Amino acid sequence: MVRISELARAAGVGISTVRFYERRGLVVPTARTHGGYRHYDREALKRLKFIRRAARLGFTLTEVEQILTASTTPDVGDVITGKVAEIEQRMRDLDRVRLALLDVAENGVQAQCPVVAALSD
Repeated sequence: MVRISELARAAGVGISTVRFYERRGLVVPTARTHGGYRHYDREALKRLKFIRRAARLGFTLTEVEQILTASTTPDVGDVITGKVAEIEQRMRDLDRVRLALLDVAENGVQAQCPVVAALSD
């Protein structure tokens, strides 16, 4: 069991972030002391780390909430399928940009910049 300050430090977030996630129901303190201090378990730390990683990967907080909810039920739902499709599209776009950048590095800029052309499709 750790206090909120220790949890925040371990997860690399601020105390206000932990409280925000607590208000949203994403992180729940395991117990409170008589003085009102929040205590959290390892699961809370795992959840905070998941939330941070998901955010870095482009998941919205609403999507994170839906994934965490879906992870406790057998039906993962359309959220996961939709996010997979979005990620696959982003990967295709990034690959086009990567190829365009390699083209510029090899051949220089032609009549139309290949990066602009790749992103205009």
